[in-house]
Amino acid sequence: MDQATFDFDTLAAEACDRTGFEIGWDHAHHGLVPPAGLLLDGTPIGQGWRAGKAVFGRRTLAATRPVRQWLALRIEAWRHGIAFEGTQVTPHYLGQIEATHCPVTRRPLGGAGGHADAPVVARLNGAGGFAAGNLAVLSRAAATVLGGFDAREALRRAARVDAGIDAPPAGLAVADSWRLAVLASFATPLPFAEAVRVPLRALPPNRVRVLNAVQGLQVLVTLLFATPGWSTRVRTLAALLPVPEARHDFHLFVGAIAARLPAAGADLRETRRALEDAWACERVARRWQAFALALGETAVERLLERAAQAGLAGVRTVVHAPAAATEGWSLGSQGRVTGTRRRADTPAPRRAAAAGAALRS
Repeated sequence: MDQATFDFDTLAAEACDRTGFEIGWDHAHHGLVPPAGLLLDGTPIGQGWRAGKAVFGRRTLAATRPVRQWLALRIEAWRHGIAFEGTQVTPHYLGQIEATHCPVTRRPLGGAGGHADAPVVARLNGAGGFAAGNLAVLSRAAATVLGGFDAREALRRAARVDAGIDAPPAGLAVADSWRLAVLASFATPLPFAEAVRVPLRALPPNRVRVLNAVQGLQVLVTLLFATPGWSTRVRTLAALLPVPEARHDFHLFVGAIAARLPAAGADLRETRRALEDAWACERVARRWQAFALALGETAVERLLERAAQAGLAGVRTVVHAPAAATEGWSLGSQGRVTGTRRRADTPAPRRAAAAGAALRS
């Protein structure tokens, strides 16, 4: 082993020990005890917990459910050597991404930890860390399937399941396979020609960042129909298109998806699900691909920026830690798109990690 390798390994071990110490310290600060196996003498978490106990005593902070979840995720990341973006992934953030229903199976979330419908904070891109934008609350059944595939493989399998070639994964239906694959694709940088062909069978849950600009436009256009008055919003966006041919293709797409809108009086959840299901229609997907491919990647990004200037969207720049992606498009709580680009002097993220904010499910 050369000196450089030794120094790197030493630094990595020191960082791991420091992270473990901080986890133990925060357990003590909230009056909680880490798992017994981590309290052995000499373990970083045990050392941090004992030091925290000596400092805080009974002067502890409230141990809310998001706090317990935050500590559990940090232990999971520490045990498996996965990056944890501690600046943004906080108990408050975890409270923001809570959901009542699984965005994949659409069933209510609940039950004991081993139950198929138990809520699990899952990384949409397994190659990324525990970073804001790469996390969503799924059912355990969906999270288990997601852990076995990357986005491209999940999309291929969903297409094969849809064609009847393969059976759906255990615990999931055909449509569930598509929704799971689309969620994974949001957090995975894809070539434009691939991303444009992904049907929007799932809208991004709250705080999920969409890394591919064409999918960001896809989400924006779809959510124009989520509330009354969509025709005005559609006309506003159409006026921003660069050439008449693009407007023609856009209106053909609008006609295809508008025909599948829910009846008046549907609540937000029903409307979102109807919009997701509209993308199962071959005509909707075909019209979208014709429109987006004719625009091209550069024009798609410019359209998102012009939509921001027109009040349909807001574009902002955010720089996160290297383990979290710093570019993408996402829907804010008011249905507005936000885009982020990585600065030239910012280190590239680990492949396909994600960060950001999106529409609450």
